[in-house]
Amino acid sequence: MANESKRLRRYAPFGSAMGAAKAEPGLYLVATPIGNLGDITLRALEVLAGVDIVTCEDTRVTRKLMDRYGIETPLTPYHEHNAAEARPRLLARLADGQAIALVSDAGTPLISDPGYKLVRAACEAGHTVTALPGPSSVLAALSVAGLPTDRFFFEGFLPAKQAARQKRVAELASIPATLVLFESGSRLAPTLADLAAAFGKRAAATCRELTKLHEEIRRGDLETLARDYAADAELRGEFVVVVAPPADDDGTSDNVDELLLQALRRVSVKDAVGEVALATGRPRREVYQRALILAKDAVNEGK
Repeated sequence: MANESKRLRRYAPFGSAMGAAKAEPGLYLVATPIGNLGDITLRALEVLAGVDIVTCEDTRVTRKLMDRYGIETPLTPYHEHNAAEARPRLLARLADGQAIALVSDAGTPLISDPGYKLVRAACEAGHTVTALPGPSSVLAALSVAGLPTDRFFFEGFLPAKQAARQKRVAELASIPATLVLFESGSRLAPTLADLAAAFGKRAAATCRELTKLHEEIRRGDLETLARDYAADAELRGEFVVVVAPPADDDGTSDNVDELLLQALRRVSVKDAVGEVALATGRPRREVYQRALILAKDAVNEGK
């Protein structure tokens, strides 16, 4: 075992073989390219070559990366469908003193994948967990969108069904941060339409196929982007949508409730929403959601 721990693992990142020392026992969270395989870090290559096993979402996807750099470490799948069964086996390997690298199909592990349960279990068992930072579609999209980056909120994928999606969008409307969303090409146009209906002409950017051959960034307001993608804009590929935070409203949001309460004493919810949205410039959907809450509270107080 002593000689095994000192033996160099071979890999060939640039056509000539290099040596990687066997990794110390523990779980390594390795960020991998989101498109361009050249975005891998030297440290990531060394760890992937030096661990006992690499666990990944899809072995076929990760094998392309491993083959590109001449890494022969065995692969084993770990994804949402087999996680409950695979996790105990991986924890047993860690308990046996092995080194395991966790990767996703693309980008940083644990972002929209089931890896956090493995990390939590490894931490609870006292195993060393090490992060190897690198590519992330969230940060890549933020960096090119041209929107504020001092505070952002990562939502991931919105619900697929329209009613649930619209409800969630209304909840996101008042978050004082730039929003980052994932979306598939088939649902991008209706998602942008729902965002435009709730947020109005808020600035946004759609980032398609980041770092890949057909990378495309479109910037504009939500209404314009929604029309573009409902018409003839390219929908093939993977998308990250970045939406600007709510504009400063000079205190108008502070009196939305007061204006709604006054209007609700005189007119219907629909008419009250129209009045207040016009007076404050707030999106109708946002005002409507607030009106429903106020109306419900009024009913509860009367009981």
